[in-house]
Order: sequence, then C-alpha cells, then structure tokens
Amino acid sequence: MADGPYVPWRSVEHYLGENQSTSYRLSGPSAHPEVSYVVGDGGREIALYVELERRYKPPNSPLPLIRIDQIMDRGMRMARIRTTQATLLRDFHDLLNAVADRIVTHDRTLDQAFGETVRAWSTLLDRPRGLGTEKRIGLIGELSALAAIARAHGWPTALESWKGPNNEEHDFGLLGCDIEVKTTAGEERHHRIHGLGQLTPTGDRPLWLVSIQLTRGGTDGRTLTDCVQAVREKVTDRAPTCLDRLDERLAAVGWNPELPDDERWRLRTDPVALQADGHLPLLNADSVPAKFRDRISDVTYTIDVSGIAASPERPSVLNDLRIP
Repeated sequence: MADGPYVPWRSVEHYLGENQSTSYRLSGPSAHPEVSYVVGDGGREIALYVELERRYKPPNSPLPLIRIDQIMDRGMRMARIRTTQATLLRDFHDLLNAVADRIVTHDRTLDQAFGETVRAWSTLLDRPRGLGTEKRIGLIGELSALAAIARAHGWPTALESWKGPNNEEHDFGLLGCDIEVKTTAGEERHHRIHGLGQLTPTGDRPLWLVSIQLTRGGTDGRTLTDCVQAVREKVTDRAPTCLDRLDERLAAVGWNPELPDDERWRLRTDPVALQADGHLPLLNADSVPAKFRDRISDVTYTIDVSGIAASPERPSVLNDLRIP
C-alpha cells in the first residue's frame, strides 16, 4: 500500500521486472471515488483505476497514446487510464501520479484532473526530455557491444571502431567486419531499420546484426547511468588518454548525466548475432527499381528476427556480450 496519492517508480519497476501484477489504493479506505494504481496484465502494463459515479462516463482522451475506457472491477464501474506505448511507461507513470494527486488531494473530478494534467504537461510533452526510452536502451546495447570489443581488443581499438555516434552507416567498424547493434524491450525481436544501407554490407566486408532483448530489471537491473559509469571507469583505469574520445561520443548521441535516469534493465535473452545475408529479412538499394532510386530519400522499416538461428561463424568479439 502506498503512503498517500503517489506510487514510487522503484516499487512499480519491481513488479514489471518480475512480470507480476499488483494494485495500490491511493484514496482513503472509505473515500469515494476510489482511486487505485494498478500494475496489470502480468506485469506488462500500468494503469490508473478511478471509480465512476452513477451515470458518469469516462472522459475522452485527446492523446492517441493514452486510452481511457470503462471496466468492471470488484463489482464497480471504473475508468481505466492506460497507454498503448510500452516504451513510455516511465513517463506515463508520472502522469498517472499527477492525475491521482489532483483527484485525491485536490478533490478534482476525473474529467478535471485528467484535463488539467494534460494541459499542464502539454508544453513539456512537446519538448524533448533528453533521450527517450528507445534511444536509452539503444545506447545500453551499443555500450554492451563496445565493452565486449574492448575485452577482446582493448579500449583504444573499441572506441576507434565505434562509428554510430558519428552517424555512419553501421555502429562498429572492425578489422574484417562491421557490426550493427539493435536493442528492443519487446517480447519479440522486432527492430527498426533506418535506411536501405543500414543492413547492407560495405563492399566485401561482412556485416553482422546483433539483436539484444532487454526487460525491466527491477532492483537487480542496470540503468543507462550505471552502464556509462562502468564504461568510463574502465576507460579511466585502462586507457585514460581515450576518456575524452568516449565523452565526445556519448555527447554526440545525446547522453547528459544531469538528466533523470531510473529505469533499470537486464537481458531478457542471450544476444543473437546474425549475418546480414540472404537469411536475414532486409531491404537494400537492389530492392528498389533503378529508375526510382533517386526519387526515394528516406526508408524506415521494421524486421522480425525472432526464431532465426544465430550464425555459427560470428566474430569472436561477440561471444562475451553482456550489459556493462
């Protein structure tokens, strides 16, 4: 049970990481409407449940990523506020607490509380808040690969090979191969590919796609801040002259140590290395008729590599890939 109309993220993250459901009543034992914060669907989603009075209907949500519907819970009609975007759970958690606080502490109706919260947050939501979840987990994946390369070849070589922050076609360029790292927090290995060249080998150099699946780690997980600090400590200890190069690359991808970061992650499954060849679903320049290539400037698509067997001859540097 939470103390007052607020649920700390660390408590919610524990249940998400353990794939368990739970509920926190935020209103008083006999107060109406009843307001509860719910971790549901086996620890896959979070929602705010608000008791509906007779003939009262849930408000409409003006935001496409937030849904408000009516459900029956313990014999009561309840409005359920939830998001359709799993990667936004951390930010959505703060919004739910803000709505609950307006109802429980300030005696606002659900319509008023939700509307006021959305209006108050609209300016903030329109502005970038540092790295979004997708980019944060993407950076965790790249740092995991960077550390694996460093264990095999040393930090100077690893940092020199890290090309992703420089907006080059592939994340890492090693002697004899290139590596593209894709990280997802989904239950399936679905990865967003940007451009026709991201999974296209350069010349005769083999290209390897490293698929990393993360899940919320609860108390035993690692934040992006933890990963950055671990890598900086290794570089400081073993290759101090390379520290500026590391910090430049971190800054280039938008890392800011002053921004809040309390989402913890751990590996959901072992990383999988797949060679970008005929066994991998991909688009390249040959996928587009020659007469149209100059007329297509941007291609983004999603591939599903779930169930594709790892390539047996993967580079040895990828044999020891773990979160730093």
